[in-house]
Amino acid sequence: MTVGALGLRERKKQRTREALIDAALDLFGHKGFEATTVDEIAEAVEVSSRTFFRYFASKEDVVISLMEQQWVDVYEELDRRPADEPVLTALWRACVAVLRGYEADGTSPYSSKFACVAQLVQDSPSVLARSLEMCSQQNDALARRLAQRMGVDPIADPRPGLVAAVGATALQVAIRAWREHEPDKPVSELADRAFELLQGGINYPAATA
Repeated sequence: MTVGALGLRERKKQRTREALIDAALDLFGHKGFEATTVDEIAEAVEVSSRTFFRYFASKEDVVISLMEQQWVDVYEELDRRPADEPVLTALWRACVAVLRGYEADGTSPYSSKFACVAQLVQDSPSVLARSLEMCSQQNDALARRLAQRMGVDPIADPRPGLVAAVGATALQVAIRAWREHEPDKPVSELADRAFELLQGGINYPAATA
């Protein structure tokens, strides 16, 4: 098989995968996650259910695949940050850069597509369970990357894990603010604000009586 033929085959597979994701999210949004079947998703793309299972192990995996791609993008951007940059700053800049990139090229997952994903996580117990499992795994992976930048052992040193956890939480706070309170603001702006608050410290004083 020639290199050109292989490239064409891979591009076709990628288009099919993206079409399945788009069809699934559209059906989930109209019918609900539980009411949608794999057969319906496959039929919308004019492929067999067997083809669906070549790309995804379950309906939940369709949703999770979008969330996993966001982590991949953050990791790639984090690797581009200066090696001597403090880890929270590096993670902050990487996350905001990824979000701004999404917003600039019009493919932001924080549009109707991400809103659908976020709603599914909230409404479907099975999607929520898979999301929590995935996020736990990705937090561990992020902690290892931060530990490498710091030159420490992530098992013996709790700091990389702490930075990974609070960084992920900052993103969740930004996304929730966007969905529930500030939909007119770019998510990148809200994430920038959340990380800036972390940078300043969160040991806020208690209200006086």
